[in-house]
Amino acid sequence: MDGPRSAVEVEQVVEALTHGDLEVVGQITDSSNIALLCEVRGDAVNQAAAATGAPVHVIYKPVRGERPLWDFPDGTLAGREVATFAVSRAAGWDVVPPTVLRDGALGQGSVQLWIGDPFAPSTNGRPVDICSPRSVPDGWLSVIDGEISGGRAVSVIHENRDDVRDVAVLDAVVNNGDRKGSHLQRDRVGALWGFDHGVTLSADPKLRTVLWGWAGEPLRDVDVVRLERLQGLLDDPGSRLSTDLARLLPRDDVRALVRRTTKLLRSRRHPRPSGGWPAIPWPAI
Repeated sequence: MDGPRSAVEVEQVVEALTHGDLEVVGQITDSSNIALLCEVRGDAVNQAAAATGAPVHVIYKPVRGERPLWDFPDGTLAGREVATFAVSRAAGWDVVPPTVLRDGALGQGSVQLWIGDPFAPSTNGRPVDICSPRSVPDGWLSVIDGEISGGRAVSVIHENRDDVRDVAVLDAVVNNGDRKGSHLQRDRVGALWGFDHGVTLSADPKLRTVLWGWAGEPLRDVDVVRLERLQGLLDDPGSRLSTDLARLLPRDDVRALVRRTTKLLRSRRHPRPSGGWPAIPWPAI
């Protein structure tokens, strides 16, 4: 299924993901945590699928299948997936597929809309790639040089496009610790979507991403508008976002989100690598 375009379509998909029946149809075998491919069925799905006529597929990540991490509290990764969607949606980035927290076959977990056909390879191109260091195409930004197997020199590059920059700003806000190139995908009409947000929203600085092409540059006006909108919602304890985050995250992590938003508004610049944490995930792509 393609990503929803309007607020109404997002609500329809959220409704389907929340109340539809989940039927497990496969498993992502190379995932570090249990990740099950499901088809959503039932009356709640009809409107969500009406635009494309395609089945609604989702990735279901049960809490009980999360591998313990030394730097994140146990059992919190699913909540972080949902919280990142909530932040993206509330502030207006709209680059995270609809994601909900609900029960499934293995108990409570995150359920996120699968963009595209899970049984067919994507043919829409990749916003992050590698090339020869001397052959960076027009419209792309080089992030880091390195070597691949066989000793061939390459540059990790990403598109110099507004929607990719939107993701870079969102990642700085949610403190994304694992923005690999493979965690970005375009749907059939070219809309960009980012996923795999289990290691986000930590209270400790952990930004690790391949989207460093704008490091140190001034934020755009649209970035400032979104950050101001986010700050207003975070300052309002009665807002839907504040209520959702209080349910999904430890209190210290919500406070750190407020601090990062304030810091970005004060600097009005994309962050630079801090030097105290690996700046690029592994593998980068």
